[in-house]
Amino acid sequence: MKYWIGKIWLALFRWRLEGETKLPAKFVFIAAPHSSNWDLPHMLATAYVLRVRISWLGKHTLFTGLLGRLLRALGGIPIDRRIPQNTVDRIAELFNSASSLILAVPPEGTRRKTEYWKSGFYHIARRAGVPIGFGFLDYGRRCCGVGGFLNPTGDIHGDMDKVRAFYKDMRAKYPDGQGRFRLREEDDPSGGPA
Repeated sequence: MKYWIGKIWLALFRWRLEGETKLPAKFVFIAAPHSSNWDLPHMLATAYVLRVRISWLGKHTLFTGLLGRLLRALGGIPIDRRIPQNTVDRIAELFNSASSLILAVPPEGTRRKTEYWKSGFYHIARRAGVPIGFGFLDYGRRCCGVGGFLNPTGDIHGDMDKVRAFYKDMRAKYPDGQGRFRLREEDDPSGGPA
């Protein structure tokens, strides 16, 4: 059923699926570029057509009552940032205990323009020993999908050069809100995971 919902959604908006169709059971899915609330339904439709369940992180306060049940059904994982344990470690542990987990992370962290991407996606993948998938919504060409994978090596500059090479021609729905594809750690190695 979800497959057909996704197909109809993409057809209604005249989007086409491109890229990888055989996906690993576990990976961190970069959800980029991210500048609009429309990104979530397009991403979910893409996942439905690929026949995978996408999970994503949200503030624990959103996951109450009826809305909470709906968000969990759509793949939401509540995160309580008041808990002192490191979020990267907690999510890496989820990967270690799951037989299948595809975690969508919008590294811009917001729909507004940012100077740097948040590096959590990179550190989660590296700590969990899973690849990073280049998920994309290219509003310029109206295409979506997973464009390939990167196994993070720990060479953050080299790995991010590969990420930048992939995303350099992608256009967000609102290009003025699209940040640059750079981690703070590339300019300030003492910055730690962002």
